[in-house]
Amino acid sequence: MGGEADDLRRRMEAAAAALDFEEAKRLRDQLNLLRGGTSREEVAQADTSGLSRQQPGAMGLGTSQQRVTPPAGWTPPKKPDPMTRGRNRRAK
Repeated sequence: MGGEADDLRRRMEAAAAALDFEEAKRLRDQLNLLRGGTSREEVAQADTSGLSRQQPGAMGLGTSQQRVTPPAGWTPPKKPDPMTRGRNRRAK
């Protein structure tokens, strides 16, 4: 695997230097598959055109929280009057 991975890396760097970024991307994806334990035959047959890299901020804290949407016809309650805040409702 080491020799083939080195060959893919050199080809990827040469493609990037030649500004052929599509080829460099395809070779990078093949190199990642090879490093992940995929056989040479499977790497050669793999179609990596549909793969996309994770965007920054796509995962992390808070991304698994559900966004609550109110039911149809719901209206928020009135805000309290600030002039009555802190007053007791019972007369003394």
